Amino acid sequence: MARWFIVAGVVLVVIGLILHFAPGLLQWFGKLPGDLNWRSERTQVFVPITSMIILSVVLTILLNLFNR
Repeated sequence: MARWFIVAGVVLVVIGLILHFAPGLLQWFGKLPGDLNWRSERTQVFVPITSMIILSVVLTILLNLFNR
């Protein structure tokens, strides 16, 4: 289990570095068709359905490749 925490930490550091040095690489996230964004005078609700489905598929493929 400790190995998974180390891997998760490294992944978070890599994502943080990408967001810091190349923020344009992830501009698509949350702006795809199917991502819901409701705004009113006082509230804003954001539900990234399509982005989460794509992220889930990519992570599933990567984890299946590494577990073999």
